[in-house]
Amino acid sequence: MDLTNYLSDHIDRLLRRALKAAWQNPREGAFLLRQARTQKQAAEKRCRRQRAGTPVPAFLIASIASACNLHCIGCYARAEGVCGTEETQSLSTERWSELFQEATEMGISFILLAGGEPLTRMDVLQSAAQVPQVIFPVLTNGTLFDTAALQLFDKYRHLVPICSIEGGAEETDARRGTDTYGQIEQTWRELHARGILFGASITVTAENCMEVTDEAFVGDLRAKGCGIAFFVEYVPADANAVLHTPDDVQREAYTTRLEALKTRFKDLILIAFPGDEVETGGCLAAGRGFFHINAAGGAEPCPFAPVSDVDLRTGSLEDALRSPLFEDLRRNGKLAMPHAGGCALFGKKAELESLVGKE
Repeated sequence: MDLTNYLSDHIDRLLRRALKAAWQNPREGAFLLRQARTQKQAAEKRCRRQRAGTPVPAFLIASIASACNLHCIGCYARAEGVCGTEETQSLSTERWSELFQEATEMGISFILLAGGEPLTRMDVLQSAAQVPQVIFPVLTNGTLFDTAALQLFDKYRHLVPICSIEGGAEETDARRGTDTYGQIEQTWRELHARGILFGASITVTAENCMEVTDEAFVGDLRAKGCGIAFFVEYVPADANAVLHTPDDVQREAYTTRLEALKTRFKDLILIAFPGDEVETGGCLAAGRGFFHINAAGGAEPCPFAPVSDVDLRTGSLEDALRSPLFEDLRRNGKLAMPHAGGCALFGKKAELESLVGKE
């Protein structure tokens, strides 16, 4: 399949759905109309590069912070040692700004800002605000929205806050800490009052997959003002994790329910990750559809494959896409192999490290 056109078509559908959902919000609607034109231009850039033999992904994931104010049970980033209480290893504000500009020139449409907790790096969010050609979903725990943060998201609508939850208050607080859900609800009220498009990122586990895809649960999110819901399969920190990834039967069941929810809630954007790997010919990591920049600047196939052979403190996004590691993964079939859980590369660090430096 032509993956470049496939992803561009899905971005176009996503923006059209968002535009329909924003019909009562003139400011948001005007922003989305501008973005529709901008993203069409970005898609044309990607197609030109595709024809020239250098494919460019539509998406990036950028972990802009290594610090987080929460201590969530089973946090993969803390278990891997890439997240802590203090900021220790992040790229400079200036370097992130340069990478965002390079992404624009290449035709990248979305850069998901993650961490750690991205709101600990307001300097980088300010840099992203100066790049209106890219949409920046900001994956946040939702607890650090002071007046300055709210004003930033209000002024720059291409920064889209997405708050992480595990379900309702009980499930979220059990993993993220007492009253975390209450703080998130307060953030949602503040965002909703300003007419800002925002969303929720729901961690999907074997334990909650039926609950979080229930019509009543999604309807409650919509009633709170959420315009977007990401359903992200849980990746365990280790073999002793108290939460578990859905099995194949559960995955098929909740995927079917999600398709029905898209019909039921036409004014809500519902996105499953990793999505339909069968239709796309396998995992979209390693530059097929996205790749990950870690807080120290390493270009990785995805957040759950922490191996890199390109350092973006000095290298370019072009270098990353042409790296031996990425090219080997795209060529050798590992991204299309059957796998358990939501990530094709999780648990294969040793295999990936063996590819680094390989001739």
